[in-house]
Formats: sequence, structure tokens, C-alpha cells
Amino acid sequence: MSGKSKKRFRVIMSSLLVLVLLIGTGANIALAYYSDVITAYFSKIDITTPEAQKARADSEVVSELITDEGIVLLQNHDNMLPMTTNKKVNVFGWSFTAPVYLGSGSGAADSSTAVTPKAGLEAAGFEINEQLYNDYVATGLERPISGIEGYDWTIPEPVASEFYTEERMKQAAEFSDTAIIFLARAGGEGTDLPAVLDGPDTYDPNGSGTMGPSGERFGNPDDLDPNKHYLELSNRELGMVDAVTKHFDKIIVIVNGSNTFELDWVKKYDQIKSIVTVAGPGQKGFASLGKILAGQLNPSGRTVDLFAADMLDAPAMKSFGDLRYVLDNGDGTYALAVDKNNVPLTYVNYTEGIYVGYRYYETAAAEGAINYDEKVMFPFGHGLSYTTFEQEVVPDSLKWNDTDISVDIKVTNKGSMEGKEVVQLYYSAPYTGKIEKSSVELAAFAKTGVIQPGDSETLTLTFKVEDMASYDYAKVFSPTGSYVLEAGEYKLMLMKNSHDKIADVGSKNLTEVVFDQNGRSSDQQVAVNQFDDLVTGEGSIPAYLSRANGFANMDFLNTNQVLQAKNADGAVEEVKGTVVNAAFVDYVNSKRYDIPADEQQSAPTTGADHGKTLKDYVGVDYEDASWNELLDQLSVHDLVSIGTLGGYRTVEVASVGKPATTDYDGPAGISALLSKNPMSGIAFPSETMLGQTWNLELVEMMGDAVGAEAKAYGVSGWYAPGVNIHRTAFSGRNFEYYSEDALLSGKMAAAVTKGYQSHGGFVYMKHFALNDQEKNRTLGVLTWSNEQAIREIYLKAFEYAVKEGGAKGAMSAFNSIGHTWAGASPALMKEVLRNEWGFKGIVNTDFFIGPSYPYMTAELAFRAGNDILLTGVAPYGVPEVNAKSNDTLWAMRDNAHNVLYTVANSNGMENGMSTDLADWVKITIAVDILIVIGVAAGFYFLFRRRKPAAAATA
Repeated sequence: MSGKSKKRFRVIMSSLLVLVLLIGTGANIALAYYSDVITAYFSKIDITTPEAQKARADSEVVSELITDEGIVLLQNHDNMLPMTTNKKVNVFGWSFTAPVYLGSGSGAADSSTAVTPKAGLEAAGFEINEQLYNDYVATGLERPISGIEGYDWTIPEPVASEFYTEERMKQAAEFSDTAIIFLARAGGEGTDLPAVLDGPDTYDPNGSGTMGPSGERFGNPDDLDPNKHYLELSNRELGMVDAVTKHFDKIIVIVNGSNTFELDWVKKYDQIKSIVTVAGPGQKGFASLGKILAGQLNPSGRTVDLFAADMLDAPAMKSFGDLRYVLDNGDGTYALAVDKNNVPLTYVNYTEGIYVGYRYYETAAAEGAINYDEKVMFPFGHGLSYTTFEQEVVPDSLKWNDTDISVDIKVTNKGSMEGKEVVQLYYSAPYTGKIEKSSVELAAFAKTGVIQPGDSETLTLTFKVEDMASYDYAKVFSPTGSYVLEAGEYKLMLMKNSHDKIADVGSKNLTEVVFDQNGRSSDQQVAVNQFDDLVTGEGSIPAYLSRANGFANMDFLNTNQVLQAKNADGAVEEVKGTVVNAAFVDYVNSKRYDIPADEQQSAPTTGADHGKTLKDYVGVDYEDASWNELLDQLSVHDLVSIGTLGGYRTVEVASVGKPATTDYDGPAGISALLSKNPMSGIAFPSETMLGQTWNLELVEMMGDAVGAEAKAYGVSGWYAPGVNIHRTAFSGRNFEYYSEDALLSGKMAAAVTKGYQSHGGFVYMKHFALNDQEKNRTLGVLTWSNEQAIREIYLKAFEYAVKEGGAKGAMSAFNSIGHTWAGASPALMKEVLRNEWGFKGIVNTDFFIGPSYPYMTAELAFRAGNDILLTGVAPYGVPEVNAKSNDTLWAMRDNAHNVLYTVANSNGMENGMSTDLADWVKITIAVDILIVIGVAAGFYFLFRRRKPAAAATA
């Protein structure tokens, strides 16, 4: 090689080696920056340890116990069930081959090893028509894939006229005279179920690539129908039902889904004898279904929601979904309103007030405003059994003093099969027109053990007199607003469900009690109006539904207009909404983004050296003054890290010896949403199924089982339970919540919380609060209600989780209450949660990504008592914090106190301080070493001096 060629070669190779170094350096910088996300992605729960294996086995047992008691027999004409002799069945409906086990999003769980419906029925001795089953499989249909940002609502079912041929139906009829129709519906995080089964197809299965699919598809072309919704039979399903009822006289309908399904069509078919609902069955639910159909198990589930004949008939549906604020341009045109960060302004009006679910239908029937039998298919608390139970009030057992009520109920099995029974006690409070009241309200409930035929069991039901108080938000009885027991007759009824009375238990005339001075016995601070600044004034609801004069103001509920408005791209679109002015938008901006001036004159002490560690504070009372010495040791960097790095963890803090803890999703078991292996724990049934057990002991067992799994996996925090309300049937995340009833939901949440926290972990009850629809939640949808409904319907379940369950954590919601983001509301986070209820624990946000959700202003959250931010993809989306603000620093010090106190009294203290490097970091270091060695060797061989070659000899 000539000298010039050698030089050129060296220049080229040197440049390449330098480029390798630069790329390697840049890669290392990027890896370091995104180290938290990468570590989370590659994290994997170890399920192979003896502790984990035992916990998982126990969880599988509990999971099946839940579905044993949570499946509901809605109808059983001619005692078609159980099927104890002829067990040959035809199962119609493609969904039988691929059912819905839970839902999508952060509340999903791993169902890959779950019992299938076919396996469950066969294990119970049924013989399935294999040819029919295989014909469904051969269609090639698949269950649509949905994610947090994309939804395919296609109901997978073959075209009826093509599939249900005479030949196929003849084969089925020859195989068996019995048919099962299997229907399934899915829901998930991010959007709500369609109230209109029609619209443009924007679905992209590939989506963004990070969060799964995007857009929305409403179904098969022949199923699209602007007059139908997702929770009724599709056109293809109707064709199937017509075909099956034409050929069979003994039919069972199985509804697989956690959202109540419209079943009024069943009345048209005498051939349909029985209806069974299987809400999100999780790991073992279909094994339970087989046992129930075969009579090996007596169904004892009860509904947690009223089944309306028309799901769109509920008052709440008048204001639900995608509702937009619209600006009047002054020239006859309109534009969609956005805040100063271009976040579209959306809203939802809870104009129905307290009349949610059975509270409306039972009260409207009592007022003569509706024909109950026409409007309602199945009441709240309804469920049938294969045996006959008699419930009676034990004579002279009612004890009713000024503070407490208790009564004994004797339950006798009068039939021929063992089983369990649910006892439900309701009350009726006097309605004077001053405070809205439901005509009946659940007061207490309990479930028996297994009662053999001829045997009895006596249950004692108790509750407090003050539990019958209603909240006077209108300040009729006090200048502050307060809970009130109005004077008048209070009645107690033993009932089979919200509608059918078994017996009058007793009644009493009470004198007026206004809880404005001393408060209720369970309150740490007197409950007064806390949300007036949020839900009154401009944008608020002028009037709410009232039972006065038979719900005479019902027509007022629909406050939305249909408008043509320009969007950000200048295109005109038709929207449902409300016209507002620029002043309203400015006001929302001020509430979302304006940081109040500091009131503190000096910053808190930071960086002190008192020689304290968090271990010194295990068991130390929250109010103990010595906490200040530990808090003084925190640096400003510590305070910022604790507050801003709360995604699936609480961070390690070396200055006080605080170990890191791990937090995971979700209500149906332990799952790591962002991990490469996201589903890790046993898949428990949906919370709807859990609620349908009406068995608090069993629910606590579920919490205990998840807690044992979490401890075995090294997990402390659990993003559960979900405690929002089934305000409508269409919420995408109803599967994550228990019921339309706050008492039932709250008792369930308290029980699962006690069970989980018994292992030293801590729950994050969610989504606090009024996050009862998914649509527009990440836009901070402005949710308008009155304080009576807020407290009695939407906060009450959280209240039970704190007061009875001892919840040590909460997750604030994406939505706004009125014009204020829930996570930035001192009224919610401080006054109600901490001061009234006595909560001592951590409040985390929902998923926090600053650029994506700019209305979630971190400093306002910290100052409001929202302790940490769920920055799940940190450092991306982690906000800059004004560390020069004295008020913000003091707030973050208080927040750090909450975090340290919670962790100090948790199993997280067993973790110790971190020492090990993640495997991917070790691999990266090894690769770096090899690159450095390779580059060094390259330079060495390029520039080493070679000895001249020896001269040739003659």
C-alpha cells in the first residue's frame, strides 16, 4: 500500500472509530436518561420462589370461590336449571370460543391460562356439540384488540343468514334439544362503550406503537345502526337468536361481561327459559359456570346494578360521553373552546343528582312516575337460587337507640339443595322536599354460610342511625351545609332486592338532628360544604333532578345543544355541547395554571444532619413532633425526587435511609403495565363479579390473597381497589368498579383493603373522585355535580375504604370537579380526605405526562396535598418544579412526611437500600467495555510503528 493510501485508510478508519465512540457515548447518555423506563420495561416478577408459588396457588383457590358465589342466575323459568340429567348441549355464539375474561388497560390481568367456557362445562360433565364449536372456530373470526387509545367495538359473530343454515341447525337439533346462547361484551380503560353503534372507522390496530391501537371502529358494516347501542343485541346476534329460537324450545342465555346488558328482548321468546350473567370471570370463573349449570353448585350471586329494560332510559344518560364547550364567535359561527395550552374544554353534568341506578327507578315507581314492570328487567340485589329460602325477623330482636340499630334475621333453607342466601336490609327516610331522598336505600347486608336443607342460620345486621342522614348542600338547615336527619318516620324493611319486600322490620319517628356542630361520630372534622367554590357559579348546573311532583323537572335534564363548531384545524364538526364565553375560558385557565403567590416568609430547613433514619420512625405516630428532625434532613433534591418520581414506585432517599418501594396495577391482581411481561399475578375476577358475591368475608380473602402475592413478588403498593360508581351501564371501566351503590361499593373496598394491607402493603384506592366515565378524562373533563350527590354517591365508597378499611393510599383522578382538576383540589385532598376522614397516607396522581396532560399542574397538586406524581415514563413528562417557592417547598415537605410515614409502616422497610445493578445495566457496561477495548485496539493497530522489513540478501 502506498504512503498516500495508508494515510487515507488511517483517516477513514480513525473517523469510523471516533464515530463508534460518539455513538456509544450518545447511546449511554440516552440509556442513562431513560434508565427508569428501561428498568421498568425489563422488570419481571419472579413467580418461581416457594413463597410466590404458594401465594399463587392460594389465589387460584380464592379466585374460584369468588366466581362460585358471584355468578348470578337472573331468570329460571320452568326450573330449566340445573341440568342434572341431559348434559348434551349446543352452544351458539362465537364468543363461546373466545370469551371476555376481564377488560383492557391497566386493570387487565393475565388470562392466558384461564379456564375456557368449553373446558369449564366439560369439567362439569357437559358434552358440547363439537361440530358446531369447530364451525365457529373455522370462521376465522377473532376478538378485536383494544387498548387505552384505540377501540374496535366489532361484535364477532358470523352473518346469520350464511352461518345458521338448515343443515347446521338440523345437525344441532339432532345432537341435543337444548341450546345455550352465549353473548359477550368487553370494556376497557380510555373510552366508554358506544351509546350509538355507528360512526366513522378510524381504527388503526398498530396505532402509535407504544400504547397499542388507536382510533375507533363501531362494528361490522351490517351491524352499524344509529338506533342501537353496544349493550343490546347486534343485528347479527339478533339473527342468531331468531335462528336458535326457531329450532329449540329449551334455551339458556349466558351474558359474559361486567356492564349490565339490555335484556328486554328476552320477553319476546318463550323458548328462553334461563338467563345467567358472568361478569369478568378471571382465572377460574368458567369452571364455576359449569358447576352451576350442572347443579353441582347452588348460585348465590346478586346483581350490583339494576337491569333497565332500556339502558338509555337512565337519567344519567342525558349527560354522558363527549360533551364540548363551544365559543360564540359573534358572527353566527362557533368554535370549540380550548384552554391556553390547547386542551379541549369538555364537560359532563351530573344533573340526576342522587338518583343513580335503583335510587331513580324505585323512587320514580313510588312516585307513580313510571311503570316499574315496563322499565325494569331485574332489580338491584336480585338473584335466584335452586332452593327456597325463608327469611324472617327474629321476634323482639330489633334494637334501635339514639345511635345504633341492629336486628337478627333467621334464614331457613326450605328446599332440597344446600346453598347460601343474601340478607338485605333497606330503609326509607321521610321526604319533605327540602333534601332529595331515594324512596329506599340499602342500609346493611350479609351473607349466610352454606345452609343444608331444613337447617337455619341467624344473622345480625347492624348500622348507625346517623347513616340515614342526608347531606343538605343547599344550606336549608345550617349556614354551612351539613348532614341532617330530618324529623319524621324512618322505616326499616327486610327485602329480597331493592324492589321486593319480605317484611317490615320496624319504624320510628325521629326528631331533627343537624350535624353542623359536633358532626357524625365517624368524622374527625365536621362535614360542611367544601366544594362550593368548585361546582357553583359560571358553568355549574342551575338545577338538579327532584322527585317533587313525580319528577316533574325530568325534561330539564338535557342541557346540551347540537352545534356546528370549528375545530383547531378549521374544519366544522357537529358536536353536543354548551355555549360559553371567553371569560369562562379565562376562569378555567386561572384555576388550572395560576400558581398563588407565596404566603410563607421562609423556606423549610433542608439538608440537616440529625443522624436519623426512617427505621427510627417505624410505629411513630404521624403527629409526633420528632418527625421534623427527619424531615429536616431531606434536601431540596430529595423533596423534588419524592414528589415527581412516583411512577410505579416511591423512590429511595439515601439521606434518611428510605428504601425504594414498588407499586403495581391493578384491581384484578398484580400486573406491571409497562413491563415487557406486563401480566404477572393470578387473574382474579372483575370487581363487578366480586361485588356480586355480596360476601365481605370472601372479598377480604381476595385482598389477603393479592397481598400475599404482592409480598412474594416484592411489591408494596397496589393501584386498587377501584371505587368509582357505575353511574351508567356504559362506562368503559365498570369492570374495575363494584356497583352503582355506594354502600355496597364502600364495604367491598374496605374489606379488600383490610385483606391486602394485612401483609404490610398499602393500597391506592382509585380514582379519587367522580371519574365515572372514561371519555375525555385525560382532558380534565369538567364534572359538575352538587355536594349532596358528591358525598352520598361518589365519595361515600372511598369514605368506607378509609374509615373501615384503613386505606393508606389513594390515586387522584384525571377529571376535574367543576373547574378544578381533582388532583389539585385542597377541598378534596385535604379537607375531606385527611381532615374529615382522618386519612394518613400517600396520594398519587393518575398517569402523569406533563406535555400530554398539561392541565395537571404539578405545583398546584403538591400544594393541594397530592403527594406524588405517577410519572410512569420518567424522565419524560417529569415537570420542572419551582424550588425557589417557599409555599411549594413546605407543601412538598408535608407530602414527603406522608410518603415516609406510609413506607415506614409497610413491608417496604424490608427492602433495604439498593446495591444491585439491573441486568440490562450490567449488559450495557459489558458492551461498553468491549467497545472501548475494540476502539483502543483499532487505534493501536492503525498507528503502531512497524519495524522496517529486513533487507533482502543476495
